Amino acid sequence: LVIDYIPDYIKNMYSFLNKYDSLVNIHNPKDISILKKAMIRLKYEELFMFMLKINMLKSYNSEISKSYNKNVDVSLIDNVVKNLPYNLTPDQNTSLYEIINDLNSDKKMSRLLEGDVGSGKTIVAFIAIYGMIKSNYQCALMAPTEILAMQHYVNFKEMFGDVNVELLTGSISKKKKEEINKRLENNEIDFIIGTHAIIQDDVNFSNLGLVVTDEQHRFGVNQRNNLKNKGIMPDILYLSATPIPRTYALTIYGDMDISIIKTMPVGRKKVLTILKDESEIKDVLYMIKKELDKKHQIYVVAPLIDGENNDSVTTLVRQYSLAFKNYNIGMLHGKLKPKDKDDVMKKFIDKQIDILISTTVIEVGVDVKNATMIVIHNSELFGLSTLHQLRGRVGRSTRQGYAYLMYEKDKSLSEIAEKRLKAIREFTEFGSGFKIAMRDLEIRGAG
Repeated sequence: LVIDYIPDYIKNMYSFLNKYDSLVNIHNPKDISILKKAMIRLKYEELFMFMLKINMLKSYNSEISKSYNKNVDVSLIDNVVKNLPYNLTPDQNTSLYEIINDLNSDKKMSRLLEGDVGSGKTIVAFIAIYGMIKSNYQCALMAPTEILAMQHYVNFKEMFGDVNVELLTGSISKKKKEEINKRLENNEIDFIIGTHAIIQDDVNFSNLGLVVTDEQHRFGVNQRNNLKNKGIMPDILYLSATPIPRTYALTIYGDMDISIIKTMPVGRKKVLTILKDESEIKDVLYMIKKELDKKHQIYVVAPLIDGENNDSVTTLVRQYSLAFKNYNIGMLHGKLKPKDKDDVMKKFIDKQIDILISTTVIEVGVDVKNATMIVIHNSELFGLSTLHQLRGRVGRSTRQGYAYLMYEKDKSLSEIAEKRLKAIREFTEFGSGFKIAMRDLEIRGAG
């Protein structure tokens, strides 16, 4: 007895072989064309059954994971949107109200807000957070770096001055942490922004309603769970600019809902991406000088902190200091003390540094609109999502952005490295993060 699980209307739609004939031809095919049809038919049924089980499990989990109706005031959200100094793009607007609808349902939200670098995910998350706070719930946002956490803190305070918001990172003094923890427990803080510091055991909330994880792929499963377990059934929102293959797999297999921002903010241009051999560095230095003459700023990225070749920050600082003697050059990497990192970034934001030479600590979320060029040395050593994120540090205004990807032609590149460089050069339009993620999935699998 052969049981056929695919409904008739689907079999008719795709002109599938019946299951009995598919099984016969898999084992004893008459010709190659019938073998292909049999394989497609059986593969489809396998995936169909898997997705059916996933959706049944998701439906079951939503029933046992009922959340509290947060009663976010939609008219308040409307008013915030109306009073922004710019208009939200259509996708931003749609994503925001999808999130608000989730918050106002009795279903526990588990949603990924997906959008290319610079698409405006953060403002959507901020407005949703503000709505939750005004419904008397606490919120938490976890960012992967102190630089990004500080940027979110400053920007949120500037937008919503009537909210008690605090920053909690590893560099804060023990006394300050104890004070923040006490105020959190007493419901005296509405919104906490931080790094991994906010998932420590001594951090407790009074009424946590919404957890936001920025660049969710930078955190492990346990780290994300530690944060959401700080509350009783809090809603969860993940933000991601470049989905790594694992994230794509999660959305495909139904573990979370997804909102997508594909529309480009008004006035943005695509970042021109140029591959250059290290021997052509003089051409790149000339282009840097042209941008500096326009009073623009430059990122230079290396894979290592120390080393003798062009693959280290310390070496590049010496070399660029010789090439650009009349300009201020800054250095940023993970070994610097948190305070020193903040000082360097503040100087760069305040235009006191012309060229910032860094490791990938500037990869995520750093938003300096006057930076128009990024030069990435040894680009073949970086992953596809990292290259896309680094490129996203420029072109964040109406000014033209440039990304120079340096590599050594004389060194034999691995097949995967060649595919990565080809993909990053091929996909340059705004919104190409989705195509890049799919290519990354094809190159290295879901992980």
